[in-house]
Amino acid sequence: MSGFVSLAGVALAASLLASAASAQVNLSVETTSPGGPPFISMSHLAEVAAANGIADFQMQAGQTLTNSVLNVAQGKTDVSTAPLVVGFLLSKGRGPFSNLGETGAELAGNLRALYPYNPGAYTAFAFDSAGVKGWDDLKGRTIYNGPPRGGALVGARQMLQLVGGVTEGDDYRGIQVNWGQSDKTIADGSAELMVLPESHPSSRITSAVTSGAVTIYSVPRDVFDSEQFQRWPVSPGNAPVTIDRAELGYGENVTLLSENGVWRGVNIMTAEIVHKDMPDELARALTAAYIASMDRLKAKAPFVPNMGLGVLEARLSSFCGPNPVKYHPGAVQAWEDAGYTVPDCAKP
Repeated sequence: MSGFVSLAGVALAASLLASAASAQVNLSVETTSPGGPPFISMSHLAEVAAANGIADFQMQAGQTLTNSVLNVAQGKTDVSTAPLVVGFLLSKGRGPFSNLGETGAELAGNLRALYPYNPGAYTAFAFDSAGVKGWDDLKGRTIYNGPPRGGALVGARQMLQLVGGVTEGDDYRGIQVNWGQSDKTIADGSAELMVLPESHPSSRITSAVTSGAVTIYSVPRDVFDSEQFQRWPVSPGNAPVTIDRAELGYGENVTLLSENGVWRGVNIMTAEIVHKDMPDELARALTAAYIASMDRLKAKAPFVPNMGLGVLEARLSSFCGPNPVKYHPGAVQAWEDAGYTVPDCAKP
């Protein structure tokens, strides 16, 4: 994968955007609530699409993404944020799509991606005052591990079991509250440890520091490299991640507990998706506009540089393998025009 946009790619992107200006369309779009990585990513795409005369986005924020993905698959919505695990569940007729049965696989076949990114990674952190010494000090603890239901809770429980060897109910008491109550729950000391999906630097962690020093716990190297643990990051919708301490973006009141100054964890992987019947030139122009403006996107929030923009490698983006979602042919062309390598297994 190339980490830069080639001059030829820039020239072609400019040509595509100019030609798209004469054929601007209205697109229905769904994403999450304002403030987080998915909203910032989608609102940026809306901005550059409009500025380049490609499309006007009629955006609905605060949506339930399982519904949004289904809407795209059914042709009811043009563009949506999609946790990649949702595409997998749809293809198998599982979880929220269990009522669809074999129809789910047909619908999942309608999904195509423009580009991938991560909205955060499962992260364990605690106030230093809680006295949590590490992953081997979790038995008997009270742990805030997400909302009452959903993928974040499942992932947090999985991390606690794989890394800490503890199971909720038997070894620790779990607390679940909705996202809107998360800052209060962290600050009031209801839990001794938090395991939540966070982008770095995390607004929840930087807010927590106003109440006291915080420690972030990296997955130990021997655990991270183990065969048992590595099966999790390559499961549908996940990917392994490592970030140097300096690149996490925190100040002196945040300590990283790690053997080598590197934070190791598991990313939740997401993509902006469209229906397979979107015209190739439209998908190509949207993706080209995104690629050409990634540096502007990175400047919009401190955590965006750690969202994996432009990382197309299959293992780090959660494409291929059990993930049924492929890139749109127009998106493939835009990435390749810009000098990036799209894995063959992710092409339609």
